[in-house]
Amino acid sequence: MIHSLRAFRHRSYRLFFVGQSVAVLGNWIQFLAMNWLVYRLTGSAWLLGVTGFASQIAILVLAPFGGLWADRVDRRKLLLWMQVAGMVPGFALAALAYADAIEIWHVVVMACLFGVIMAVDVPVRQSFTPEMVPAREDLASAIAFNALIQNGGRMIGPTIAGVLIAASSEAVCFLVNGVSKIAAIVTLAMMTVALVAPAGSRVSIRDGLREGVLYTWNSVPLRWLLPVVALVSFMASPYQTLMPIFAAETFSGGADTLGFLIGAAGLGGMAGMLLLASRQDVRGLMNWIAASSGAAGVTLIVFSYSTSFALSLAMITVVGMGSLIVAMGVSTIVQTIVDDRMRGRVLGLFAVAFLGMFPLGSLAAGAAASWIGAAHTLAAGGVACILCALWLWRRLPELRGHIRPIYVRLGIISE
Repeated sequence: MIHSLRAFRHRSYRLFFVGQSVAVLGNWIQFLAMNWLVYRLTGSAWLLGVTGFASQIAILVLAPFGGLWADRVDRRKLLLWMQVAGMVPGFALAALAYADAIEIWHVVVMACLFGVIMAVDVPVRQSFTPEMVPAREDLASAIAFNALIQNGGRMIGPTIAGVLIAASSEAVCFLVNGVSKIAAIVTLAMMTVALVAPAGSRVSIRDGLREGVLYTWNSVPLRWLLPVVALVSFMASPYQTLMPIFAAETFSGGADTLGFLIGAAGLGGMAGMLLLASRQDVRGLMNWIAASSGAAGVTLIVFSYSTSFALSLAMITVVGMGSLIVAMGVSTIVQTIVDDRMRGRVLGLFAVAFLGMFPLGSLAAGAAASWIGAAHTLAAGGVACILCALWLWRRLPELRGHIRPIYVRLGIISE
């Protein structure tokens, strides 16, 4: 277990971990509060889908530009300014809620703004990791703990939000999110990292983006693995958007029940992170990705039709773990094999596959749930994840043939 903590040998990463943990916790507190507020005011599965769509559609469109930007500027400073901008949605929603003037369109607009911020923040944050952790052998540990930040927030944040809403109102949750960004700002300001020379700053935006897309397409591992992440994200992740329906209708609960369900998925994500962090290198990781996609699909189907709260918590925990291993497993491979000069642009495309598919999935799931019901909608997503796992499993030998020479060149495996 000790080698899984290797990322914390680096002071900058220790600071990053603390600040981002607090900021991401605030994001998840706000996420649940927004969804609960929309469902409480409207009871509409469609509007839940619209809110989820609005919160991350910008990532689908703008993340490649964020990745290009990450290759051209000081990533630490850009990340710091993104935290400053991240305070705006929380404080704005808090002010509207406290004034009892908040309407659904306010939530949707602030969700859109949050998505724009994340479209820049995500590829910059991911491409900044090798600067904080310059030792390649420690990179897998850092990527796994980056996942811990997200899933720790997803496990703890909704539970806190449920308690805050039950004790007070959604306004408190929005205020907490705004304040949480201060921790990230302070820790980023305290960092000292070696400045990496911007890559390709004289290339036009169009040519820079084209270069990133061609580089990704010409790499067979990237060309195959990014669509796997995209499909699992599109078909499985909308459970987060539809969860208020299960909490209120299947289990006759409130915000606290919703918090437990989302938190269970976060717990599964943390378990997946620990499994990834315990690995010594990237060898064999593609087997984990295929198996995790299948496990997420099976358990999502069981969750869809379960009427037992205990069984549902167990199943959604495995869904969270499987989805996390698929995404972060691919992220680990990507950050290991890509050239440094292309890192931001490739991770921008990864952000499109991982987070950019979520809004489309949320919108589609909201529409489908209004038509065939939430249970059938999630079950269909589970079937798609299983088929994806079978497809990837059949192509693993060919994929290994393409990726092995890269590992040999990097010294990860010997000839």
